[in-house]
Amino acid sequence: MHRIGFDSDQYVEMQSRHIAQRRSEFGGKLYLEFGGKLIDDMHASRVLPGFTPDNKVRMLRELADEVEIIVAVNAKDFARRKVRADMGTTYDDEVLRQIDEFRERGLYVGSVVITQWTDDNKAAAEVKERFEKLGIRVYRHFPIPGYPLGRRAHRLGRGLRRERIRGDQP
Repeated sequence: MHRIGFDSDQYVEMQSRHIAQRRSEFGGKLYLEFGGKLIDDMHASRVLPGFTPDNKVRMLRELADEVEIIVAVNAKDFARRKVRADMGTTYDDEVLRQIDEFRERGLYVGSVVITQWTDDNKAAAEVKERFEKLGIRVYRHFPIPGYPLGRRAHRLGRGLRRERIRGDQP
C-alpha cells in the first residue's frame, strides 16, 4: 500500500484554522506573504506527492469572507520581460490571469503592488498604465536603501555571523 507524502485536506484545514487564530489574536487585519505560487503550483505538486496545484487557494477560500488579496510583482521582471517558464506567460499577463483565477474562485483582489519601482523603468510604467485602464488599483513600492542587502555575512569558523551595516535599523 502506498502512502501519500502530503495530505492536502489536512493542510487546508490546519492552515485555515491557524490563520483564523492568528487574525483573532491581532483583532484586525493580518497580512500574510505566501512563497511560491498560489495558483497552478506545478512544482510543489511534482515534488510533494498528494499536494494539489491549488492547495493555497483552497485554503484561502476557507477564509474568503475575510480575505483581500494584494498581488505583488517586481518591476524588474517587467523590464526583463520575464516569462513564467512553466506556463510561457509574461509576468504582466500572469498577474492578470491570476486576478481572474482568484475572482472566479470568489476571492477579492484589492490591488497590485509593483515592488522595486524606479521612475526610469518604462516597461513597469506601461504595465501600471495597462492595469489601471483595466480598473485595477496599482500601488508602487520603491526600493529601500540597504534592503535586502543591508547585512553582510562573514565567515567565522564553521558558521556565518551577520553584521549590521551602518544605518540599518534593528
